[in-house]
Amino acid sequence: MKKNSKKKYLFYAILIGLILLIKGAVYSDISVEVLKEKYANEHSKFVEIDGMQVHYRDEGKGMPIVLIHGTGASLHTWDYWASKLKEKHRVVRMDLPAFGLTGANSNGDYSIENYTNFLTKFLHKAELDSMYLVGNSLGGNIAWNFTAENPEAVKKLVLVDASGLPTNKPQPWIFKMAKTPIVNSMFLYVTPRAVIKDNIEQVYEDDSKISEDLITRYHEMALREGNRKAFIDRAKTDFKLGDNSNLEKLKSIKNKTLLIWGENDNWIPLDNGKRMDSLMPNSKLIIVKNSGHVPMEESPKESLLLFEDFINN
Repeated sequence: MKKNSKKKYLFYAILIGLILLIKGAVYSDISVEVLKEKYANEHSKFVEIDGMQVHYRDEGKGMPIVLIHGTGASLHTWDYWASKLKEKHRVVRMDLPAFGLTGANSNGDYSIENYTNFLTKFLHKAELDSMYLVGNSLGGNIAWNFTAENPEAVKKLVLVDASGLPTNKPQPWIFKMAKTPIVNSMFLYVTPRAVIKDNIEQVYEDDSKISEDLITRYHEMALREGNRKAFIDRAKTDFKLGDNSNLEKLKSIKNKTLLIWGENDNWIPLDNGKRMDSLMPNSKLIIVKNSGHVPMEESPKESLLLFEDFINN
C-alpha cells in the first residue's frame, strides 16, 4: 500500500512539474501594434502588397542597395551594414512575409516562386529598377532567383550563405519539428525562449556574441501574431532544392556575383558555397573566418568590408 502511495505521489509530482514547465513556455501572440512601438523607428514605412502591410526601411541616397534577410530573421539583421552604407547609398530592406513586423501571407504560399514575385512587387512599389542586390540564406535564394529572371535590374549580386542547393547536413531540428503533426501544433503555443536561443547558437559560431537583447528580438518577432503558423507553413513548403531547373538557373546568371560564406556555417555548409561558385559563371567566393550562418550579423565589420570592396572595384 505504501509503495502504491509513493508511486502515486511521484506521478503527481512529475505531472505538476510538466505542467509548470509547459506553462512557463506558453506564450501568447504579440500584436503588431505592440511590436511596432519597440521595433519600428522613424525610418520604418509600411506598404500594402498582397493584402499584407509590409514593413521596410528606406534610408540614405545614392546607388540603391537592397538587403534581404533569411528564415526566422528580420530587417534588423542588417542593422550594422545599413548604418554604414546609408552614408553613400540608398539602403532598402524589408521584413519578408512570415517574418518580422510584416507577418503572414494571407494565401499561405511560401514557395520561392511566390517570394520572388513578392520581391518584384516590392521593388516596383519602391520604384527601384537598378540596384546592388544582397540576400542571406532564404533571402539569398530569393535574390538569385530574381536575378536570373531580371538580370538587367541587378548591377551586382551578393549572396551571403545562400540557400538553393541541397546540403550534406541534416535539416535543423526546428524545421523537422515544424513539419511533424501534433508537435507543430504545440509550437503555436509553446515557444520557449530557450528554443530561440538554441537556434541562434546554431547559426552563430561564437556564442559570446549573442546578447540577451538579440535573443529577445528574435523571440518577440517569432511571437508576432501569425508568424508561428506562417513558420510552420513555410517549413512544409517543398523548395525543390537542387533539381535540374534550379541548377540551370544558377548557371544562367551572368551578373557579377560575390559569395560571402561563414567558414563554420552549420545550416548551409561551406561546401554549398563552393558548389554554388562552381555553377555560377561570374562569381567569386570569399570565406569569413570564425563565423557561422549570418556573418553580416555575427561578423559585421569583416563581411561589410568584403561587400564594399566588391561594389567599389
